[in-house]
Amino acid sequence: MTAPIYLDHAATTPVRREVLEAMLPYLGDRFGNPSSTHRWGREARAALDEARERVANCLGAHVDEICFTSGGTEADNMAVIGAWRARRAEGRTAVLTTPIEHKAVLEAAHQVRREGGEERIAPMTPHGVVDVDAFRGLATEQVAICSVMWVNNEIGTIQPIPELGRIARDAGIVMHTDAVQGFGKVAIDARELPVDLMSISGHKIGAPKGIGAMYIRRGTVVEPLFHGGSQDRGRRPGTENVAAAIGLAVAAELTVQEREAECTRLGALRDRLEAMILARVPDAVIHGRGAPRASHVVNVSVPGTDSESLLMALDLRGVACSAGSACQSGSVSASHVLSAIGVPNQLAAAAIRMSLGSLTTAECIERVGELFPTLVERARQAATA
Repeated sequence: MTAPIYLDHAATTPVRREVLEAMLPYLGDRFGNPSSTHRWGREARAALDEARERVANCLGAHVDEICFTSGGTEADNMAVIGAWRARRAEGRTAVLTTPIEHKAVLEAAHQVRREGGEERIAPMTPHGVVDVDAFRGLATEQVAICSVMWVNNEIGTIQPIPELGRIARDAGIVMHTDAVQGFGKVAIDARELPVDLMSISGHKIGAPKGIGAMYIRRGTVVEPLFHGGSQDRGRRPGTENVAAAIGLAVAAELTVQEREAECTRLGALRDRLEAMILARVPDAVIHGRGAPRASHVVNVSVPGTDSESLLMALDLRGVACSAGSACQSGSVSASHVLSAIGVPNQLAAAAIRMSLGSLTTAECIERVGELFPTLVERARQAATA
């Protein structure tokens, strides 16, 4: 029996051995509450402080600029809603974002609207990159915060964050980027970036689920979402998850160390997979291919098929991939990302995402490339039966 193939790394990644080993002591004997003053508490506090410093170093940030969160969704909500609430008294009552954001940002923008604010949505080019001129026109003095993801989680396109950040800064707007898919795929140095807030998530880089971080530039005010304690400088009250923070720190360091080599490796595998698909299924459409893309995402539609049946056929042959964002699982509607870049509904309904990572080998890619056209032909026959 052939080994199963996991091509859903954009949804989540396996916890790395080094991460698990670093966490285990803090899930056992080193169980103290970092707010306690006795030896167990001091031991936990020292470990938490070290983890914060290590994450800061990976982002090019100061240690006091890192706030641990439960993941990317919380960090995105903290950025959009927290920064907006902090600035609305100044008359800055709008949020500016794009239609291809993760639902954590889009739903946070909807919450701003429910609280009396304004949502502004910058249009996209057909290749999946924000229209910079339109963005500039929308970035007026009424905007409190701009939020644009660095790497799109469904099609892998890379947004021009430095340029957008400069536009926001010139207009006095707080700039947030969701770097959940970007961390480990693009070079990040907060010291050089015109970005005030940045979200990352542990389970995308080999740390456990339920841990993430927000970079908050010194001087940027964000109203806390939660209340009840002074932890994390009052920005995020609640007893800290020490073990998970340590896991995030280890995973972040390894990700930064390996970024260039791993991106080169995955980029070559992605290109090989796309070449095999297009050679054997010539009418297949690779979404986002005309723009700069991260190395780990392939989003493909095949006319005459639908994503659900093709995913099921792949799964039955031991290949795991998805129809887009993992947060969209179970949804029968077309991807909001593909709709935003003008992909027709029928073609969008046929899209599947294959995302590469640590478990992906050349052998995996060859197997999937050989298998794909056969399953496509069966899916087409079933659709016309």
